[in-house]
Amino acid sequence: MAVRAVRGAVQLERDEAGHMREQVSELLTAILERNSLVPDDLISVWFTATPDLHSDFPAVAARKLGITDVPLICAQELDIAGAMPRVVRILAHVETDLAKTDVAHVYLGAAAALRKDIAQ
Repeated sequence: MAVRAVRGAVQLERDEAGHMREQVSELLTAILERNSLVPDDLISVWFTATPDLHSDFPAVAARKLGITDVPLICAQELDIAGAMPRVVRILAHVETDLAKTDVAHVYLGAAAALRKDIAQ
């Protein structure tokens, strides 16, 4: 079993707590499913949000999914001129038998433009 990092992102349509929970839940679920992972495979998860998101902590979505015994942390992305607005990013550290090249990084909707090189 190896430790791997899995990336993902989603752009929100609006800054509302319920919408954020829904979109981040969809992203985290997709990361787990596309990599054949279960919550017990998670070591830790970093969530970042662009400075224009204020309605909730992205990690709340993970807790609502029942991920309660995994360390989670939220941080703010750098405020860079011209950056895509209303984006939540995830960096999950996982235990898996997947090779680095087989890890599926998940960029949903418009966020796929952020990493065309690794988005699947």
